[in-house]
Amino acid sequence: MAEEHTELEERIIIKDLHTKEIDLVNRDPKHINEDVVKVDFEDVIAEPVGTYSFDGVWKASYTTFTVSKYWCYRLLSAILGIPLAVIWGFLFALISFCHIWAVVPCIKSYLIEIQCVSRIYSLCIHTFCDPFFEALSKICSNVRVALRKEI
Repeated sequence: MAEEHTELEERIIIKDLHTKEIDLVNRDPKHINEDVVKVDFEDVIAEPVGTYSFDGVWKASYTTFTVSKYWCYRLLSAILGIPLAVIWGFLFALISFCHIWAVVPCIKSYLIEIQCVSRIYSLCIHTFCDPFFEALSKICSNVRVALRKEI
């Protein structure tokens, strides 16, 4: 009985991973579009001092801009939101698949192979270059440099 109960809990937890509750109030919790998409009427249209339109025109322009931006976004998201979500989901799944099944294994394979080459290279350097540079350092160790100021 207890075994069946834990299995049911595991199924609920797995289901919750794919169908988690989303926040319908705060739709950008990580602030991805904080500074990119926030365009208000005042950011686009502004009248400098001395060249004001009629107050009614200004209010109507503000209302028209705000409402048309709002409804245009809603219509576009209603028409294109789901197809684009499918495309983006497919693209990120493809990127994840390539990264998991191609990129990381290639990098790991390369690192394994290069480690072997690195050891051979290191052995050659220590075998041939170290004695040469040690002899060169012993030759140059007796060199003395003196500076004299001649008048």
